Amino acid sequence: MESYTEKVIDHFQHPRNVGEIPDADGIGRVGNPTCGDIMEMYIKVDEGGRITDCKFKTFGCGAAIATSSITTELVIGLTIDEAEKLSRNDVAEALGGLPQIKLHCSNLATDALRAAIAHYRCRKDGSCPDLEKMDLGDTCGHKDHGEDGLG
Repeated sequence: MESYTEKVIDHFQHPRNVGEIPDADGIGRVGNPTCGDIMEMYIKVDEGGRITDCKFKTFGCGAAIATSSITTELVIGLTIDEAEKLSRNDVAEALGGLPQIKLHCSNLATDALRAAIAHYRCRKDGSCPDLEKMDLGDTCGHKDHGEDGLG
């Protein structure tokens, strides 16, 4: 049985940036039906396209929580384009590695981030409704925002 690194354990026991951003510019929601993990990622973006805040809510295992936490730390301060390039491998490496059976957790974290970025972009170009007028269960009709269309 493979073990977790100290960094994974730290991010699981003391997750950073947990919660919602009430006036988020983009929200991504993804899930893995096989393991039952669900992630929501919220981003706040300044006028220059830089992520100024990123928060998450995750229902899942310790690795899912740790990958969500480290992802928020990695992207705050990056531009949208830079954040979108964050790979699943980058997330796992930032945690000092993950057991092979838990690598799918880093997939969810980057997928949730990309869904939030896609939602931000469609809102910016005017093709998505305002978040204030939507419940999280609503969809904007764009398939690339996660399972439910919002992200």
